[in-house]
Amino acid sequence: MSIILGCIADDLTGATDLAMILVREGMKTVQVVGEPNADTPAPNAEAVVVALKSRTNNAQEAISMTISSCKWLQSHGAKQIFFKYCSTFDSTDQGNIGPVTDALMKHLECASTIACPAFPENGRTVYHGYLFVNHGLLSESSLRNHPLTPMRDSNIKRILSAQSSSKVSNLYFEQIEKGHEVIAQAVAEKETGQPIIHITDALNDNHLRSIGKACKDMKLVTGGSAVAQGLPLNFEEQGLLRSRTKAQSFFAPVGASVILSGSCSEATRSQVSYAQNHIPSYCLDAVAILKGEPVANEAINWATKYIDTATPVLLYSSADPSVVEQIQNNQNQIDVGSRVEAVIGEIAQKLHALGANRFVVAGGETSGAVINALAVKTMSIGPQIDPGVPWTSTIINEKPIALALKSGNFGTDDFFIKALNQLTQYEITK
Repeated sequence: MSIILGCIADDLTGATDLAMILVREGMKTVQVVGEPNADTPAPNAEAVVVALKSRTNNAQEAISMTISSCKWLQSHGAKQIFFKYCSTFDSTDQGNIGPVTDALMKHLECASTIACPAFPENGRTVYHGYLFVNHGLLSESSLRNHPLTPMRDSNIKRILSAQSSSKVSNLYFEQIEKGHEVIAQAVAEKETGQPIIHITDALNDNHLRSIGKACKDMKLVTGGSAVAQGLPLNFEEQGLLRSRTKAQSFFAPVGASVILSGSCSEATRSQVSYAQNHIPSYCLDAVAILKGEPVANEAINWATKYIDTATPVLLYSSADPSVVEQIQNNQNQIDVGSRVEAVIGEIAQKLHALGANRFVVAGGETSGAVINALAVKTMSIGPQIDPGVPWTSTIINEKPIALALKSGNFGTDDFFIKALNQLTQYEITK
């Protein structure tokens, strides 16, 4: 099977979110972890989502990883490329959304594309070029204070213009409401002498489907995962999809469950608090980690007795933002995060060796650390837990493992417990 839609995501949880949406819309989809190379086999899928860890890299590194992944997808038949970034447009004045988009447009020789981070199902909408979170401006929400990519400006055109060499324009709600034909005409490639990125408003899924339909002939589409829901129908109408099916097989192994949380977002802290009332929990002290104390070994020793009895456990380092800020004032913030993530990755690896085979992980960087520690290369997409977060499955050492990788800001308060309870209907015993 040749790849039809080639997707590149700038982080792991966003890639999983995108893959779930494509599966839900009827495309056979597989997620590839990390930058593929000449020896990476092409999965048997209509859509492939490459999960990079490029959001906080310097721009040139992000460009190199993205273009390399794009070439690999093209070499296996991809007819359209989708560049996925966060629905809160997580970036800085230097990038990486603008520079990566510019590089992809140059590589693909296309004069125009769209930028649409909206994800209405999760409360992210774009109106007159401003990004809203749950009806308030992003810049006034709790999400504005991300430790690595703070978002203190809600004006997408202003953010993107600061980091892109392309012309940036707005396609407002009033045009979007008129449907896909009007949108298609507005975003069609024109000889302007300068590449152009059209920021599209979107307040609901109908808008996103119209935008997706309007992108039928685009070589490159960029945005949050939700805009991709309008793309599979284009391929079906072109006769490229064998059949659109709304589900892929998913089975969960019976065994021990571990929740690992490294996100300090408001949503994740509420989820940790809820889970503490239902299952045994253990706090990973970030200060102790930075001091070089044996936090991982102590946590593993604590968890072992629960793993032996298949009792779910929660291990977390999701401190209050004020505590995190105090730690970061005395340390390099990237170093703080990477050292905590390394400890959580080590814990995941050792608990898996002890028999844990169901993992729920909170935080994009934390999810990347766990996936790397477990040496996961590809993932199949399973059922949705909450908007933007599915269960996934993979094989490690010839044994199945179930993984739920959650962006820090996604999910309801009971997410962790709900995720574990959901697995019972998919359990296998071999």
